[in-house]
Amino acid sequence: MSLFDQFETQIKGKKIRLVFPEGNDQRVLTAAVELADQDLVQPIVLGPTAEINQLAADLSLNLDSIEVIDIDQVSDEDKAAMVATIVDRRRGKTDEKTAQQWLTDVNYFGTTLVQMGEAEGMVSGATHPTGDTVRPALQLIKTAPGSKRISGAFVLEKGDERYVFADCAININIDAETMAEVAVQSAQTAQVFGLDPKVAMLSFSTKGSAKGDEVTKVTTATQMAKDLAPDLADQIDGELQFDAAFVANVAAAKAPESTVAGQANVFVFPSLEAGNIGYKIAQRMGGFEAVGPILQGLAKPVSDLSRGASKDDVVKAAIITAAQALAQR
Repeated sequence: MSLFDQFETQIKGKKIRLVFPEGNDQRVLTAAVELADQDLVQPIVLGPTAEINQLAADLSLNLDSIEVIDIDQVSDEDKAAMVATIVDRRRGKTDEKTAQQWLTDVNYFGTTLVQMGEAEGMVSGATHPTGDTVRPALQLIKTAPGSKRISGAFVLEKGDERYVFADCAININIDAETMAEVAVQSAQTAQVFGLDPKVAMLSFSTKGSAKGDEVTKVTTATQMAKDLAPDLADQIDGELQFDAAFVANVAAAKAPESTVAGQANVFVFPSLEAGNIGYKIAQRMGGFEAVGPILQGLAKPVSDLSRGASKDDVVKAAIITAAQALAQR
């Protein structure tokens, strides 16, 4: 069963409410209708009602199963509740006037719905840059207990092979503490995706074959990750070169005592450059489908689309977000 077949089976009929702030985008509205028609999620789309209705008419879409919210037409009572949620969540950092201004932005509006429990997750980014999706999530939903930061993972799938690569999207400066937290978050993501995580902390060195600050960073991060998640301690190891992490006979020669080497399915990179380049090589040269970025470490799931996303990409991001939301129930 493919990744998405597996997730569709899990989420079908579970009435998971997701908000789509870019409801007046053709790709997003078409995806939302498809998801609703297949009973995979209950979509809430944001945007001007007249514009969305006209777009639906032009595309011959039936909106009967879609909730449409025009953020400019929200009642004073509902808006006051949203303002109060923002002010309370920001704990004195944001006043009512600023909160009211935030709610004129669809991403802040959608994120507030998630924080209030009116939706279980959000999918955005089809027409907005990553920062416009991530910033409200960090300010209002915030990180999950035990997390200080978020990270971006990709799931790489081809046939019956499935791997998690991180961080490929968020943290530019990765120190040992960040790498450790990314490792734990990625192991948790792997579990959501049906994997028994074997986490390789990647380096240009394997078990002391090279020396230097960058190697020390990875060995320190490995121990920190084990300390953060003692239940996963035997499933995290480093420092490992990619071949030692992935190829059994190389692992036997380079890291014979490792409980991860040669069988890793979660790869944690020591820098954003390495992670981003690595997943693209696997995607373009290795023929893997790359699904993501999946935002890790948030208290509630939010997915960030590429502005070049297709309708199918929106559907897939929503299915992943719904699966994450279901796992959090």
